[in-house]
Amino acid sequence: MSMSDARGARERLVVIGGDAAGMSAASQARRLKGPDELEIVAFERGHFTSYSACGIPYWVGGDVPGRDRLIARTPEEHRARDIDLRLRTEVTELDLDRGRVRARDLDSGAESWTSYDKLVIATGARPIRPELPGMDAPGVHGVQTLDDGQALIDTLARARAGGRAVVVGAGYIGVEMAEAMINRGFEVTVVNRGEEPMATLDPDMGRLVHKAMEGLGITMVNDAEVTSLPVGDDGRARGVATADAEFPADVVVLGIGVRPETSLARAAGLPLGEYGGLLTDRSMRVRGQENVWAGGDCVEVLDLVSGQQRHVPLGTHANKHGQIIGANVGGDYATFPGVVGTAVSKVCDLEIARTGLREKDARRAGLRFEAVTIESTSRAGYYPNASPMTVKMLAELRTGRLLGVQIVGREGAGKRVDIAAVALTAGLTVEQMTALDLGYAPPFSPVWDPVLVAARKAAARIRAAG
Repeated sequence: MSMSDARGARERLVVIGGDAAGMSAASQARRLKGPDELEIVAFERGHFTSYSACGIPYWVGGDVPGRDRLIARTPEEHRARDIDLRLRTEVTELDLDRGRVRARDLDSGAESWTSYDKLVIATGARPIRPELPGMDAPGVHGVQTLDDGQALIDTLARARAGGRAVVVGAGYIGVEMAEAMINRGFEVTVVNRGEEPMATLDPDMGRLVHKAMEGLGITMVNDAEVTSLPVGDDGRARGVATADAEFPADVVVLGIGVRPETSLARAAGLPLGEYGGLLTDRSMRVRGQENVWAGGDCVEVLDLVSGQQRHVPLGTHANKHGQIIGANVGGDYATFPGVVGTAVSKVCDLEIARTGLREKDARRAGLRFEAVTIESTSRAGYYPNASPMTVKMLAELRTGRLLGVQIVGREGAGKRVDIAAVALTAGLTVEQMTALDLGYAPPFSPVWDPVLVAARKAAARIRAAG
């Protein structure tokens, strides 16, 4: 006898995780099925739901005036739509055989089981936090949740004016938090284990980011492995140590990256991929499971360019996953085809964007390619405030298929990557790209847009290679 049979005709959907994927799934399922058909119970271990984690660096840095601006839908709004949302409640175990989850109230410690007919796992990702001396000391901050952001702001409020901040890691979160610390008036050092910042770029493009960050007054320390976080007599972190040096700090911010939070799924024996993320089919149903779906930062997705699985923790994908899951749970039909790996960020006035494959990604996929790099400007060169940008493009040998684009520049550079993202999704060749009918006027672009200049150069290189 199914759980719905025991309760009558009404089914129960249980959602684990109250942010983008989980609550999008719950909301979409509710649009399709009313409370008389579908009961929805959602568990969230934090204090907030449906918020923009991507906006936390800009809230910390003062660009976003207040935490509430980052919240798309409050718990009260979800409950008003007949979603039984339980905050400060952590799911600790999945019982797939009996169709139930065990949850613990984090305030009272009380535990209870909740049965389900359909289950959505949207547990997100967890910040990488190496097991090093001092890593858990006060004054060391991750920035994954709104609670994390508030704790960091509280620490910054206690720090002395003109204090020192050390950011560990130079990926998207690292460079965004470096900007936030600059905006707060801190002296900023970024300690990075890689050859150059932004490992999502090829090193030659990362070098441009390195130079620009130093031009903004940020001290970049590359090829540096953190060995410990020394603490003071008060027990608080007072710096970051590597094998070669120690960098004093009033606050330490971790920007090392994230991993899928799939400990529950692993314990339950659900299928995980190379990066530790859940594996699903195109409907976002967990492979091998009839009534379990997963989405957001806890899953791996298909890379449409390489044909391989990837972990791409972005809010854009999480919201799409939630919509697709909710549609399928609610009796409709939807699929998620995959990603091309588009991302954009900035540090102060420097814009950084990428889509598709880096050189090492292409080699890993067994692809042969040509890579070209061009220098151009965001506007017609004679128009006021035209700013420089560098575009790197990869194209497959013989076929000329576009494989990837990276852009580093000032205002007007970053969102140009969307041209390449559409071209990648459509499977265009670089020769076909040269004929794209893009908008032109001197305030917006040179006659030949920088992306098309790169496509022309790549097409010529492919022709020359035979």
